Amino acid sequence: MRAQFVLSEIGVGLRRNLTMTIAVVVSVALSLALAGASLLVRDQVNSMKGYWYDKVEVSIYFCTKSDATSSAQCARGAATDQQIQDVKVQLDKMPLVQTSTFESSAEAYKRWKETNPDNPLLAAVGAEAMPQSWRVKLSDPTKYDVVQSAFAGKPGVKSVEDQRKILENLFGLLNGLQTAAFVIMVLMLFVALLLIVNTVRVSAFSRRRETGIMRLVGASNFYVQMPFIAEAAFAALLGAVMASGLLLAGHFFVQNFLAERVQFIHFIGLSSVLTVIPLLVVVGMGMAAVAAFFTLRKYLKV
Repeated sequence: MRAQFVLSEIGVGLRRNLTMTIAVVVSVALSLALAGASLLVRDQVNSMKGYWYDKVEVSIYFCTKSDATSSAQCARGAATDQQIQDVKVQLDKMPLVQTSTFESSAEAYKRWKETNPDNPLLAAVGAEAMPQSWRVKLSDPTKYDVVQSAFAGKPGVKSVEDQRKILENLFGLLNGLQTAAFVIMVLMLFVALLLIVNTVRVSAFSRRRETGIMRLVGASNFYVQMPFIAEAAFAALLGAVMASGLLLAGHFFVQNFLAERVQFIHFIGLSSVLTVIPLLVVVGMGMAAVAAFFTLRKYLKV
């Protein structure tokens, strides 16, 4: 009987404040969707770092004849075979180095042509202008500075470059998007809380006579407050369901459209989205219930 009464009161409250309830559902849905998107962007960034950092290499470039006039480090001319071999010997002694692959000028020129087929410099630049290099894979890519300090400035070495720098701009952009999503999420959650509080106030005011009678006949605070709290939690549940639908729709868009066109990004799977959804439901309903509870402490006093 009590459960039936609570459910009937929930229906009455939702019908009386239909417009505000819809506003609560939409605002909660948007704020939770942004919260979920922020969490998924964080997982995406971590996944990409783990995927790409495991594949990046450190390149040790050697001086060419053309560098003698343009680089003080290469003033003595092109690197000799002995200088190139000395670097290899030192690399083999470093526990941090997993593998090291030599790339000749001809191989570097061929790879450059494949990656820049429309570059007008192809007709003017030959293979001799491309530096020879050791391409080094590290067991811990974050310790690039160890290789940098060991080989920078050595005879015949023009520069030591870390491919991670190419990826830092991409990760910086993704981290910026995550921060923006988080800020907007906080603002939307604040708006949702205000709407929940106002909806509960209006509902409590419109039913103040009924609740007053219930208090006079001995109904407990919990029994009086329960319909209002349940209304807010139910509206938040609908918002969480909508937010979950938005996240799933976004995931299927990424997997079925974006992933086919942006193949250099390793996108996270459906399991990450399904892990976030229960958290959104709990946070949404908990936020609404707590906000309703503290609002009712003031507005249901007889």
